[in-house]
Amino acid sequence: MEKRSSLFHGLPFPTTPVLEPPSCCYSGWRENVDPQKIAFLLRKQWTLYSVTPMYKFSYGNLKEYSRLLSAFVAAEKQKGLAVEVGNDLGIKVTLSTLLGLKGTDQDQVAVLVQIASRSQLPFENAENKVVWSGWFCCISGDDLLESVPEDFTCLSLFLANGAESYTAIVGSWFQKTFDCYFSRLTISPLNLAWMAAMWTGCKVDSHMAATELVFSVPCIPQSLDISYAIHSEDAKALWDTVQKTPGEVTQEEVNLFMDCLYSHFHRHFKIHLSATRLVKVSTSIASAHCDGNIKVLD
Repeated sequence: MEKRSSLFHGLPFPTTPVLEPPSCCYSGWRENVDPQKIAFLLRKQWTLYSVTPMYKFSYGNLKEYSRLLSAFVAAEKQKGLAVEVGNDLGIKVTLSTLLGLKGTDQDQVAVLVQIASRSQLPFENAENKVVWSGWFCCISGDDLLESVPEDFTCLSLFLANGAESYTAIVGSWFQKTFDCYFSRLTISPLNLAWMAAMWTGCKVDSHMAATELVFSVPCIPQSLDISYAIHSEDAKALWDTVQKTPGEVTQEEVNLFMDCLYSHFHRHFKIHLSATRLVKVSTSIASAHCDGNIKVLD
């Protein structure tokens, strides 16, 4: 029986069960990670990419990678003009680790990539402005990690925020440098249902927003979306009655959770949501869209 509980489990990657409750994932992150870096990741829309294992990637060379990628980005932005590595390029790329941001102890350490541009303000100490960010993390599971050769680093999920032109440039450099491959991810209705169930069961410290599910109605001349909002307390109470073992989420429980929501909606509006397509999920923890966009809120 399939079980999941990590924040990003449910995405189309080879994974193994992670039997910690969702709240454990967050508390584990906060024990080791820089709170400022985590705060920087929150409340931004991230576009999801799948990444194959990177060959000869070394955490000890992040400073050198930053220098080389800075020159590459500057050259690409200047339409291929020769740029000398180490010069003041007006563009600064920084690679750094996100310690603690992983689901299991065996997962590779997450990596944050930031592009900053020099401020145009006439001040000597004017700070650079971050114009694009991306981060790699490992959600592949222990079985896949054990099968990856020693020379490869498995950071299978990449999240980007900012102009697509920068995403393309950064992706191109990583693909050429580490012989890996980036591809856009979409999120299936099944995986969105998993996210709705798991995030509903998470505990949050702040005000709990309503759980919202958006469904797309197929086979009509014009697109039509149905928005279904459930009070967070009611959604949590329903999930608590469905979940049999705290800390574990099964396909059976997800199906039952969604069926209960569908039945309630049909009772009031006589509409079969099971005949539509789930395209978006929003909760107090995070929101996700089938296009492969996600926003982590807490």
